[in-house]
Amino acid sequence: MSRKRVLVVGGTGYLGQHLLQDLSDPQGTTLYDLAFTYNANPPPKPLLDAIPHALSFRLDLRTGHGFDAISRTFGQPHVVVNCAALSVPRACEMDPAAALSINVPSALVKWLSSFQRNTFLIHLSTDQVYEGTKIFYKEEDETVPVNVYGKSKVAAEQFISANCSNFAILRSSIIFGPQSVSPVPKSLPIQWMDNVLAKGDKVEFFHDEFRCPVYVKDVVTIIRTLANRWISEDKQMQLLLNVGGPDRVSRVQMAEAVALIRGYDTSLIKPVSASSIDRGVKSPSDISMDITKLVKTLDSSPISFRDGVRLTLATEPSS
Repeated sequence: MSRKRVLVVGGTGYLGQHLLQDLSDPQGTTLYDLAFTYNANPPPKPLLDAIPHALSFRLDLRTGHGFDAISRTFGQPHVVVNCAALSVPRACEMDPAAALSINVPSALVKWLSSFQRNTFLIHLSTDQVYEGTKIFYKEEDETVPVNVYGKSKVAAEQFISANCSNFAILRSSIIFGPQSVSPVPKSLPIQWMDNVLAKGDKVEFFHDEFRCPVYVKDVVTIIRTLANRWISEDKQMQLLLNVGGPDRVSRVQMAEAVALIRGYDTSLIKPVSASSIDRGVKSPSDISMDITKLVKTLDSSPISFRDGVRLTLATEPSS
């Protein structure tokens, strides 16, 4: 059986690194030939050491510069996972043109359409496509994003649906878990809460903004399951899935879970309203998601928030 080629676009980011590690086998015995892309900074050595058989390519998603080199050296991938995005809502608000040009993968889709054979595109979207005015959004609910980031991701979903015949769009909530093999510059939510609570100072957390955070290794399992399904069944998919954890939690409840597992004083957690702080960008208040379709489609369920926090903190030294 010939080995299947998987390309991870945005492989040096948090989810990208976790995914590459999962798909890679240092002995090279996996079913996949792996490649990944990076944009500004060359791949860090710890990542390259962890995935010695993977090829890396510099890629500018806005212009498409770099796709030719992938075609020449790696060939047409069977599966592409697009993890690349301008995903900081405030940065998107400050530069809407950059948000659209990076988050709508027009150059990627154009490249894939140049091949004769079908490639399966797995694209990471966001829970921020929802307005945030009710609980447990379903996939068929209207998308009314309140900020530029959400709008750019809705535009990406519409572009892929209109121009691809074989895809899965995953609307992910906050992804949390252990640090990646090469630490990413942005702060990770559970590690940040752990660090601030360990100092023993009172910290403000929102009590009225709700999400369904999802453990990173569950997201990786979902992606791998979808890729394997396409590779083994060779049946086209046009799939849209909410990818969240099973629990609807506020930032206060997230911090309480960290405090209870670590043994910190929960009175350090000071509940405040999200409306009391200007973050320079509008944020939806409740974008909790119904994951019934995800569980039914893949026959597996993401772990609880508290179990995910326990697994995350097990990899971090106590402060």
